[in-house]
Amino acid sequence: MNNQANAPRVELLDVTLRDGEQTQGVSFSQAEKVSIAKALLRALKVDRIEVASAGVSSGERDAITRINDWAASEGYLPQVEVLGFVDRRRSVDWIRDTGGAVLNLLTKGSEKHCRTQLRMTPQQHLLEIRRTAEYAAEHGLRVNVYLEDWSNGYADNRAYVYRMMDGLQALAVDIGRYMLPDTLGVLAPNEVYESFSDMAQRFPQCKFDFHPHNDYGLATANSMAAVAAGVTAIHCTINCLGERAGNVSLAEVCLTLRDKMGARLRIDESEIYTLSQMVENFSGKRVADNAPIVGANVFTQTAGIHADGDRKGGLYQTKLSPQRFNRSRSYALGKMSGKASLEKNLEALGVSLSAGDRAKVLQRIVKLGDSKAIITLQDLPFIIADILESKDERHLELLNCSITSGLELESVVSLRLRLYDKIHHATGSGNGGFDAFIVAIRKILEAKKGGRKKFVFPELLDYQVRIPQGGTASALVECFITWREPGRNVRTRGVNANQVFAGIEATLRMLNMKLNQAHTLAAPRRA
Repeated sequence: MNNQANAPRVELLDVTLRDGEQTQGVSFSQAEKVSIAKALLRALKVDRIEVASAGVSSGERDAITRINDWAASEGYLPQVEVLGFVDRRRSVDWIRDTGGAVLNLLTKGSEKHCRTQLRMTPQQHLLEIRRTAEYAAEHGLRVNVYLEDWSNGYADNRAYVYRMMDGLQALAVDIGRYMLPDTLGVLAPNEVYESFSDMAQRFPQCKFDFHPHNDYGLATANSMAAVAAGVTAIHCTINCLGERAGNVSLAEVCLTLRDKMGARLRIDESEIYTLSQMVENFSGKRVADNAPIVGANVFTQTAGIHADGDRKGGLYQTKLSPQRFNRSRSYALGKMSGKASLEKNLEALGVSLSAGDRAKVLQRIVKLGDSKAIITLQDLPFIIADILESKDERHLELLNCSITSGLELESVVSLRLRLYDKIHHATGSGNGGFDAFIVAIRKILEAKKGGRKKFVFPELLDYQVRIPQGGTASALVECFITWREPGRNVRTRGVNANQVFAGIEATLRMLNMKLNQAHTLAAPRRA
């Protein structure tokens, strides 16, 4: 199978624009459909695309007309296909009116469907198929045939499937491809291999497509079994869109057939991730972070031992490299991080730190990881800056802080802190969690004890928060607060996954700076 001369040539028919729109809640606009079609054919280099079901709506007709006009001008029109129905002229006329060239005719591959849904005998159904197919051929359309629910039809009554195939081959129309769907996703790989092997042996002159669904999570494995049995085309969608559990993923099929079976495909895999993001944005269906190949985290190493192995010799890297998809490998920072994880990220930033500062940064990352699963590369500069600015002795340390907020209710803070060698408790309420914190901590610091001078809390002049560029809702927050001190303004920084606590940390830094000046408290050790 690894000999390219003998490797199977497999076509991919992308059905994102037809079957993908059968995903609950997905409806592409005209402009989106045209953009996806162009990207599939021109950038990704998919062999064929199925773009619609005939007769759906006037808006759909306009979108398909635009796709066909573009495809005709660029030489892609034979690769654009439309699902049509056994309705004599209606589907054919709709496809012709849009400038289409290929009809994928939906017939019944299950006797139950034929007799129950159509209320026809197999002979009557074949007669209607002949009338529709002949009309299509007379008007210049190439005809392929779907045998809907073929997997169940084959399991229930093989003789019916054989009679249908014999009848279709007896038509005066040249059927290009026989498309065999696992409509309800019920097959296992051994069943796929056995059934397709049987079909290929019985009808050796026919070209078979496999249209798998993923209800058992077996669609990719089933596609491999179909190719092993001689199938030369697989139907797929971007991001597994499709009814119920969806269709098989184009990304998974492409890479599995190439890497595991040595198959030859036209797909430009460097465009897979770009198409995935486009379809994710247009469909509104989010791709899981751990989705193979296209997930946000699939090229991220989390465990420190993995980063160490990669640093020493690429021990945790495989043929499935991110560079194949114009992506890059990253090393997550969190509670499982080690020295190698940090070093890999510092290399990516071009930052050099002393051994002591690296240890402090790693300690902060692990601590943050207990409350935030992943610290990104974009978060790291915030943490580094925070560590490098934290050189002062901490006379004031927040030990515990609970904040309760509600809509149209004052926020309430309960805190416990260490001031020098004493533990203090206080509560406060205010207009938001940060305001409530300031109220509570002022109660401790401004209390007069033992003849000590009253602590003068500086005036807050400015409060700014930001997240890293391109950050997500879970990104670290960097808070800058500007305070007015006698004769100068002081700006302090806080970093935390929680916006309020970022402000609290900036405040604690300011307070420790003041306490370190020594003159603001008369007798600190007697507090």
